[in-house]
Amino acid sequence: MSDDALVIFTPSGKRGRVALGTPVLAAARALGVDLDSVCGGRGICSKCQISPGYGDFPKHGVSVGAGALSPLNAVEERYDRIRGLKPGRRLGCQACVTGDVVIDVPAESQVHKQVIRKSASERVMQMDPATRPLYVEVAEPSMHEPSSDFERLAAALESQWQIKGLQADLAVLAQLQPVLRKGNWQVTAAVQEAGDGTPPQLVALFPGLREAPLYGLAIDLGSTTIAGHLVALDDGRVLASSGLMNPQIRFGEDLMSRVSYAMMNPGGAAEMTAAVRAALATLAEALALEAGIEAAAVVEAVIVCNPVMHHLLLGLDPVELGQAPFALATGQGLTLSAAGLGLTPIAAGARAYILPLIAGHVGADCAAVALSEAPETREDLSLIVDVGTNAEILLGNSTRVLACSSPTGPAFEGAQISSGQRAAPGAIERIEIDPATKEPRFRIIGNDHWSDDPAFGTPEITGICGSGIIEAVAEMRIAGILDASGLIGSAEQVGTARCVAMGRTQEYVIHDASAAGGPRITVTQGDIRAIQLAKSALYAGARLLMDEMGVDRVDRVVLAGAFGAHISPKHAMVLGMIPDVALEAVSSAGNAAGTGARMALCSVAARRGIEAQVRRIVKIETAIEPRFQEHFVAANAIPHATDPFPHLTALITLPEVNFNAGGSGEGGGRRRRRGQIGA
Repeated sequence: MSDDALVIFTPSGKRGRVALGTPVLAAARALGVDLDSVCGGRGICSKCQISPGYGDFPKHGVSVGAGALSPLNAVEERYDRIRGLKPGRRLGCQACVTGDVVIDVPAESQVHKQVIRKSASERVMQMDPATRPLYVEVAEPSMHEPSSDFERLAAALESQWQIKGLQADLAVLAQLQPVLRKGNWQVTAAVQEAGDGTPPQLVALFPGLREAPLYGLAIDLGSTTIAGHLVALDDGRVLASSGLMNPQIRFGEDLMSRVSYAMMNPGGAAEMTAAVRAALATLAEALALEAGIEAAAVVEAVIVCNPVMHHLLLGLDPVELGQAPFALATGQGLTLSAAGLGLTPIAAGARAYILPLIAGHVGADCAAVALSEAPETREDLSLIVDVGTNAEILLGNSTRVLACSSPTGPAFEGAQISSGQRAAPGAIERIEIDPATKEPRFRIIGNDHWSDDPAFGTPEITGICGSGIIEAVAEMRIAGILDASGLIGSAEQVGTARCVAMGRTQEYVIHDASAAGGPRITVTQGDIRAIQLAKSALYAGARLLMDEMGVDRVDRVVLAGAFGAHISPKHAMVLGMIPDVALEAVSSAGNAAGTGARMALCSVAARRGIEAQVRRIVKIETAIEPRFQEHFVAANAIPHATDPFPHLTALITLPEVNFNAGGSGEGGGRRRRRGQIGA
């Protein structure tokens, strides 16, 4: 019987074997996992709370039994009795490893809290909200007129506002009588008219004349992060933006892992549904608190998400989305009870609108990007890429619009990278490598200075995030440390001691503070391979749409998504993530899915418009297209094996080095000077 066990931490993806009986906190520290603790392991501060996962985890190749952690001890029982532990939570300083286990570190237990880069971009909203505040004076009850309070409210709305056929959920009816009497029969009714033929809905009632606006939530429910914006429904201004990690990460980092979890674990889908609904409640509460408003004044929500997230949020079985022909249970735009989706802190009768899905692997988030960017209104050909764990791609102009999804995986977000981490303070996000000396300099999140600037100081450097790893790989290619096939050269081939042998491969050392007990941050051959696979899937999807459109070039490239907003266009092109185009034709749309959600929140016309546009978008299924594999293989080279990159070539001369066995590492290409790189 083995005297050690495999411990896998999410969302970092770090893993290792530890001796049986090792406290989870000690295991986390040994493996370099970001787990907080203030009390020194006494079980007092509760900063080290963790969530163990049980069942089968095919992605990680483990099956976690019920006895993977030691039973709840007296310290945990006392803490739970006095202060309360959330269901399923353990104290990392008290729980000990007794078998192979998958452990999720919640955002609040991380020392370096996640930076959710999904802020609301500035845009003037066309205001036509579905829910409006309507002040009415209601007739008082009378012994001579035996009508109910709701009937008299509905009659007042019909006579004073021409609202006919009013309906209300039981949760709103429960609040009706005390509010009417508190307002002395003068109230402000929040009424939703969805514009889809459904009857008007009473979603909230306020005593007297409500002068403050009503509010709504625009939520981008991603597979990795959930971002929300609190919006005033009178003028569309954003009062608060916040985000959190999707707690479903502990069930699998990518979508297919979560589908597999649902397939292999009875009740697994319901478990993931409960987790994401609880996260939505937490986010709604945080946004109202940040904005300084009463949560009951939030009367509507719009949610955009990919198909797997959509089905899990609604409590629909996602299994069919994991196998051809990837059939959706439903893909139409839906207006539902917000409380039924976990948004319980807001108005009891609030409604949630979910944008339509485009196809089995192209979701409402892509529809929101299409709403925000509107490629069908332009004559030039736009390639719009929403970069994430599952990239969604649009290509189109006024003639036609195509869409596809491509399984890029989590590498672009720092996962499955040896020194990778989520975007948080201390993470390397920008890097440059001198082509002559091969020496790097970098910037970290939370510090505006470069590492070679004395003003940089001595901050804590924790790892490298997605934008950092992209720039690192591209800079290594520019500096001749990496050849076109993706091989890292040896110290002798490259001419720098920063290239270090790692078994039969090499790694490039960016930062080494191990002598002082700090991190050693490197780019390994495995990291290069993970980035190659991710970028090849992205490029192949774009190229497949270009084939379908009958073109070999595009006029402009738009990088959407929270991550896309932080990608350097130059480095993305060196890497071969996107087709060749003039750098000035590459732009960032920020969180375009979030912008589309806000547009739908503020305008009924926008909802009807995107529902019509989704029916016109042509979906290309990458999984059944043989050309996708051809494009994928060719895109493994950096930047590409066959496609020309004339704009890139005019800007940068990439060294012609070859580090294959027997390769000299010397090439005939002229090494470019830093001045040739461009901004």
